[in-house]
Amino acid sequence: MTSGARRPLFWWVLVAVVIIDFLTKMVAVTTLSRVPVRIAGDWLLLRLVYNPGAAFGIHVGEHSRWVFTLLAVVALTVLGTMVRHTKPGEPFRLVALALVCGGATGNLIDRFRSSRGVVDFIDVYIGSFHWPTFNVADMAVSCGAIALAVVLWREGRGSERGAERPDAAEYSP
Repeated sequence: MTSGARRPLFWWVLVAVVIIDFLTKMVAVTTLSRVPVRIAGDWLLLRLVYNPGAAFGIHVGEHSRWVFTLLAVVALTVLGTMVRHTKPGEPFRLVALALVCGGATGNLIDRFRSSRGVVDFIDVYIGSFHWPTFNVADMAVSCGAIALAVVLWREGRGSERGAERPDAAEYSP
């Protein structure tokens, strides 16, 4: 097992996500507090929303802020272990983990900064369907989670194939 500190690709991606998320949230707070901004007709709108809960408006009552803070810290701990167990030749896995960790860190920063909740500002409408308002950190978590699921699925399939093949040494004369 190698230290997570020796993973420059992971750290570059994580830091980039946190910085971009932080800057876009700062712009959203300063420019969108008065009026939403239409970007693309009726389907893409920038509107400032504070989310005290979790993704998709999940709430657990008055203690949501601390419950989701604790869950984020636990998730980051587990993901940190995965980073340390990632081999140097697995850049796709490192990027996936960095996206999830960067997004989780960005939203965690918001939970510490304000009791109002996480700053969300991207609104998507498709006809009458409204996707829950989100931010850059949410996009990073979602994309990273999908990429990580693909990585883990491929690893699982690879280990299944390896278990199905008999060891060639067993059959050598």
